[in-house]
Amino acid sequence: MARELFAGVPVADYAAALPWYERFFGGKPSFLPNDVEAVWEVAESRYVYIVEDPVRAGNALVLTFVDDLDGRVAGIARRGIEPAERETYEGGVTKVIYRDADGNEISLGGGPG
Repeated sequence: MARELFAGVPVADYAAALPWYERFFGGKPSFLPNDVEAVWEVAESRYVYIVEDPVRAGNALVLTFVDDLDGRVAGIARRGIEPAERETYEGGVTKVIYRDADGNEISLGGGPG
């Protein structure tokens, strides 16, 4: 079993992307490893980070399941970010999709159980 998880999101311009991610996650990064990378701890020992990498920017797919999906979506909306899509699957699982300026897909999921 893995002890930690780091999910990377390549962005074309770190300085331009950072404010969007701060609004999305609701705060400053947990730590800054260097001048072109920012890391948020989204759960104990589980991290999402952005890194300036123009060649790979726009190709990330990150999905995090959360306990209070509606509350999270409402909080993100209060910070000025609206979902690009919302999908509901058989069994009641919902996926709320956000896209950053590069087209990276950052999603939240939740559902019964």
